[in-house]
Amino acid sequence: MGLGISFLKYRKVLQGNGVILPHPSPSQESKYHGSTLLDIATEVGGESVATLDSILDLQRRVERTVLGQQAMIERLLIGLLANGNLLVEGLPGLAKMRAIKKLSKFLDAGLSRIQFTPDLLPSDITGSEIYFTTADKGEFQFQPGPVFNNLVLADEINRAPAKVQAALLEAMEERQVTVAGKTHTLPKLFLVMATQNPIEQEGTYPLPEAQLDRFLMHVYVDYPEDKSERDIMLLVRGEEAETADTSKNATAQEPPVSQDVIFTARNEIHAVHMAEAVEQYIVALIEATRYPERYDKDLRKWIQIGASPRGTIGLDKCSRAYAWLKGRDYVRPDDVQAVVHDVLRHRILLSYDAQAEGIKPDQVIKKVVELVAVA
Repeated sequence: MGLGISFLKYRKVLQGNGVILPHPSPSQESKYHGSTLLDIATEVGGESVATLDSILDLQRRVERTVLGQQAMIERLLIGLLANGNLLVEGLPGLAKMRAIKKLSKFLDAGLSRIQFTPDLLPSDITGSEIYFTTADKGEFQFQPGPVFNNLVLADEINRAPAKVQAALLEAMEERQVTVAGKTHTLPKLFLVMATQNPIEQEGTYPLPEAQLDRFLMHVYVDYPEDKSERDIMLLVRGEEAETADTSKNATAQEPPVSQDVIFTARNEIHAVHMAEAVEQYIVALIEATRYPERYDKDLRKWIQIGASPRGTIGLDKCSRAYAWLKGRDYVRPDDVQAVVHDVLRHRILLSYDAQAEGIKPDQVIKKVVELVAVA
C-alpha cells in the first residue's frame, strides 16, 4: 500500500470498484500527489474507504496463509461483519481450524477451541462457580469457560449431546450465559465457528432444525483446486523450515488489525442502502421456500418446511456485508444471490421424496433462484 500515485489515479481505481469519491479540485490533486493510498483514502475518500482497506488487508493476510479456501475466508469475514455465527461443514484436513487461527492472529482477537465429545458437560463450555477459601472466609467465584473469548471454534459440534450443544447455542443467541443464577456477558466481538464432518455419522448427535436456524450461515468447504495444491505443499514446507531453523531471527510481524475496525465496519454496513425492489426480492426468495406450490411442482415435492424469518434477516445482513466488501454502499440482486446458498442451506427441510431422489439443498436453492424474478 506504499505506492505513490496521483489523486486522480486513485479516484479511478476506487470508481472501478464502485466507490464514489467527490471530484477533486486542482489544489487537492496537487496536495495528494505522491501520497499513499491509505493516506488519501482516510482524508479524502472518508473513513469508510480506510476501514474497507483494513478489512481487505486482513482478508489478504489470511488468504496468504490459508491457500485454496478463499470462499471460506470470505464467509468468515462476512460472519464477523454481520455479527453472526457459522456452521462449517467439510472433510478433515481442509484448513477449517487453520483459517480461524490465522484470523485470530491477524485480527488481534482471542481464540478458544472446544473439542466436542460425548462426555462434554455444559459447564466445560460456559464455566462454573468454584469455591475458594482465604484466610478469612470462603466464597464462590465464577471461573469463565472457553466460550468467553472473541473467536470460538466448536470442533465437531455434533459429537456432544443436545444439552451441551444448547449451552453453546444459547450463548450464540443471547451473547451471555447464566451460571448459578448470575448472568455473564460475552465479549463485544464474538463469533462461533462450529464444524461438522459430513462422512462420519456414528456416535453423533445431529443438530435439531431449531438450533441450526441460529447459525447465520452454513458453509460447505471443498477440496482446493489443483493449482493451489502445490502451493500448499510449499507453504507448509517453508513454515516447517522456518520453525526448525533457530539461528534465524524472528521475522518482523505486521501489526494485527484492531477490533475497532470491525465495529466501524459494522456501523458502515448498517448504512448500506438496499432498494425496495431488492428487499422485495429477498422476501420473494423466502416465500418461495414456504409456498413452493406457487412456483413449481418439483419444488413443491422437494420442500417440506421453508425458511424462517431468520432467513430473511440473514439474507439482509449478509448481502449488505457482501456489497460493502465489494466496495459499494448499495445492494444489488447479485449480492443476494452470492450469499443465498450459505444463508438458506440449513434452513430448508427437504421432504422424504427429495431425500429418496438424492436431491441436495443447494439444488433446491438453485431452483428457487431460477424461478423467482427480480422485481
